[in-house]
Amino acid sequence: MTTYAGLLAAIQAPEGQGVEMIDPATGAVVGRAPQFGEADLDAAVATARYTQREWATTTHAERSALLDEAADAIEASAEALAELLSREQGKPLNGPNARFEVGACAAWLRANAAFEIAPQVLVDDESGKAVLEYVPVGVVGAIGPWNWPMMISIWQIAPSLRMGNTVVLKPSEYTPLSVLALGAVLNQVLPAGVLQVLSGGRELGARLTAHEDVDKLMFTGSTATGQAIMRSAADTLKRLTLELGGNDAGIVLPDADPEAIAEGLFWGAFINTGQTCAALKRLYVHESQYDQVCEALVDVAQRMPMGVGLDEENVLGPLQNRQQFDIVAGLVEDARAAGARILTGGDPEADQPGYFYPTTLVADIDNDHPLVAREQFGPALPIVKYTDLEQVIEWANALEVGLGSSVWGTDLEEARAVAARLEAGTTWINKHGAVDPRVPFGGVKSSGYGLEFGIEGLKSVALPKVTSW
Repeated sequence: MTTYAGLLAAIQAPEGQGVEMIDPATGAVVGRAPQFGEADLDAAVATARYTQREWATTTHAERSALLDEAADAIEASAEALAELLSREQGKPLNGPNARFEVGACAAWLRANAAFEIAPQVLVDDESGKAVLEYVPVGVVGAIGPWNWPMMISIWQIAPSLRMGNTVVLKPSEYTPLSVLALGAVLNQVLPAGVLQVLSGGRELGARLTAHEDVDKLMFTGSTATGQAIMRSAADTLKRLTLELGGNDAGIVLPDADPEAIAEGLFWGAFINTGQTCAALKRLYVHESQYDQVCEALVDVAQRMPMGVGLDEENVLGPLQNRQQFDIVAGLVEDARAAGARILTGGDPEADQPGYFYPTTLVADIDNDHPLVAREQFGPALPIVKYTDLEQVIEWANALEVGLGSSVWGTDLEEARAVAARLEAGTTWINKHGAVDPRVPFGGVKSSGYGLEFGIEGLKSVALPKVTSW
């Protein structure tokens, strides 16, 4: 078991060095993040390439056993990890937040350890035999975001290690301490050099994406950065898995029960205070249910406490950084000026510490308003009224993103029929954003490509190898 103080002391830069990380809820200094440079990265990649040769000779059973031990290590230090995550990222300890995220890290490791991936016999007859299996791709370079820094890092680490790769990971410059701490705990168990975490600025990430000795890149973040990574990776034809931005639509059908779906809608939109790629970001409600759904959502929103993450009663926290706060505030003010109705929220306290933006529901807003058409990535949900099913499906599919979507109603056959027509990597019915380590996840259109999770996720960090005789 690692204490919070011991964990922070093990990873932060010496006094007077590094970059200070600020608690977005209080403005207090959390710790000092080391700043690694190009020479450090080159050394890490060289170590990863050397180590990978031996790591690749281990069996699936051996690697799975180590993933299970790594999950044990996370669970033994779970409270220290959750506290650091809460302080640096801002999310509360409770609700679907810091403790939830740390628990998900252990769960994803165990799930990846349990998957069975055996050679597939393609041909076995008088003409001969052909077998398909998946072999390591080599060194995986991973770049993570600031919204779910630990969990998404595990989404990159767990399948990569399971398939015999080594990993060099660069966390977001907004939340490096959380990922450095996660790496330190994992490395209590993993062989030296198998996983290395280097914090630094964007130039470090750019060097990683272009590095000639990195074989595969995994990135979660904005579409624009994903496009830059594709350009950077082109010269060496690196394999890519990109989970990029989204603007997920939810459609409430006329037969839905507003009271029954209200809490699911709320958490679909406001999990992690809206800072989730596959959160519900624009809600379409049939005119016959519009007022009832709005009222039910207001009731749920006003019951959910927001505040400093270390206070046990809170389930919503601040936005992680000032830039994101300003984006959300600007979009809501534009909507207000355009005549939209603010049902709740929309007025942050000017003199409070931290980047707290109140839970905000915006009604009577046009579908083409920027709050609907752009990804707000924060606690402001536009609710758009519709009358015609064909029109709302067209609206839902109109944007150049397609990460997730959802359909809400009591007639499951009708809901599935609508879901089949939505352009998204995943469409949930009567829930939103419910990812599962066993179920492949990925986007379409500008929301990226490649799959994570499940057997397909393991295959995405490996190379297909056919042997025929």
